[in-house]
Amino acid sequence: MVYILGGWQSDFKRNWAREGMEIADGFAETLTGGLEATELEPGDIDVGHVGNFVGDLFAGQGMLGGFFALSDDRFYGMPASRHEGACASGSLAILAAMADIESGRYGTAAVLGLELMRNVPGQTAAQHLGAAAWAGHEYQDARYVWPRAFSDLTEEYDRRYGIDDAHLRRIARINFANARLNPNAQTREYVFPDAAFADDDEANPVIEGRVRKTDCGQVTDGGAMVVLASAERAADYARRRGVALESIPRIKGWGHRNAPISYARKIAASADEAYVFPQVKRAIDEARTRAGVSLDDIDAVETHDCFSMTEYMAIDHLGLTAPGEAWKAIEAGDIEIGGRLPINPSGGLIGCGHPVGATGVRMALDAFRQTTGTAGAYQVEGARTVQTLNIGGSTTTTVSLVIGT
Repeated sequence: MVYILGGWQSDFKRNWAREGMEIADGFAETLTGGLEATELEPGDIDVGHVGNFVGDLFAGQGMLGGFFALSDDRFYGMPASRHEGACASGSLAILAAMADIESGRYGTAAVLGLELMRNVPGQTAAQHLGAAAWAGHEYQDARYVWPRAFSDLTEEYDRRYGIDDAHLRRIARINFANARLNPNAQTREYVFPDAAFADDDEANPVIEGRVRKTDCGQVTDGGAMVVLASAERAADYARRRGVALESIPRIKGWGHRNAPISYARKIAASADEAYVFPQVKRAIDEARTRAGVSLDDIDAVETHDCFSMTEYMAIDHLGLTAPGEAWKAIEAGDIEIGGRLPINPSGGLIGCGHPVGATGVRMALDAFRQTTGTAGAYQVEGARTVQTLNIGGSTTTTVSLVIGT
């Protein structure tokens, strides 16, 4: 059993480069924030794991595990490692930390995800992020690789099931509205005219194909950290704070699946399947099976919405509707706060922001907040079990966690 003792998230609205910060500064700030939020000292942490996708490209920096001891001398000698799976890097770091704890090798782990992304022009950022596609083999004619990839997914859904782009615009509107409730969301002060959620070429211009501006997740600087612990260490933590162990959320289940890096290979492989991405469906279902829960037991979801189409796909893969019928849940208000299954009460990647390596960790932290009743204005009433769905590339890597008390 692996518990989440707490954690911390930076303000995703900030631009680290404009503040004169380097990636090491962002790491140190996130680490300090995580320790203070959990009231722990460096000596309480046995091992460190870092989720990061493109520090090498945006900052020219690898070896991010070395930033623990650089940030605080008291971490000198602590084992640490970095994990990369594109947008799912943070979740892979969590899985590795869980394995460390479950094996009995270590009792506590600091899992820190971060990305510095706003220090280069937008086109350069898009090129760097394209490294999660099959370099030199796909999307060679695209100006923006990932908007193009998820425009292609929109076309695939349209071919298989039919799709109304107005439902994609509605997903974006909901996530931006949720973000206004989140004090750490990158877009919490954004104001949009109605035309920004329509097929309006001026207010909501086309980025690639069927993807428009407000369909897109944000380019974000930011970090997030959670501290994981074994049952024994969590019990000691609870005892010292005078709280019940049962009040501390734990990672009840997990699912982890991979697929070929080629988008075309994935689509061809699922041609006769019920779901466009069966490996995503398996990761979701395996997390619930390991947790011993069903869809009806899930109170909220933090899902990957790098584009509104990604969330549209997630809705049916989560089982909220039959394949291709996500529009029914959108029209019914099921995915809104107060609905049947609130999705991205934090604002998600579209509203809260998407510092790529931090996203999986931020999702887990928001699940912790929801299940401890500490999410503030975006709290889902009575939430006790939250599922995350974190995707890297064109669903090349998928990780899902079920977190609850």
